[in-house]
Amino acid sequence: MTLTIETVTDYAPCMALRMEVFVHEQGVPVEDELDDLDDQAIHILARDGDTPIGTARVLVNGDTAKIGRVCVLKSGRGTGLGRDLMQFALDLVAQRPDVTRAKLGAQTYAIGFYEGLGFQAFGPIYDDGGIPHRDMVKELK
Repeated sequence: MTLTIETVTDYAPCMALRMEVFVHEQGVPVEDELDDLDDQAIHILARDGDTPIGTARVLVNGDTAKIGRVCVLKSGRGTGLGRDLMQFALDLVAQRPDVTRAKLGAQTYAIGFYEGLGFQAFGPIYDDGGIPHRDMVKELK
């Protein structure tokens, strides 16, 4: 695997990955996946060579960076790519002096994964796109 992870301004490959993983694979309704926040977001794209394989997006609101839409194609799962994507996002927002914490909405099956990155769950379990989620936070500074 020849892996690169970078921010991108052309986020069409990120959207294609999200459609594949969230809509086609997980059954999230298209209208739940699409929102008006992509134009405001920082988009992160992982490629294996020239092939898009994973993505995430970051929305900054005040002192909080919300990391979301994190997904990896089946062919990249179990390789550490999800962890690499998250670490890239965390390193990116930690460089911003105004951002002091990261937040995300985790699918409940992935809570342990995010706990391994230092996130702590809080609040009740809720439905997002037909999938149970729980909010998580990590203090950065």
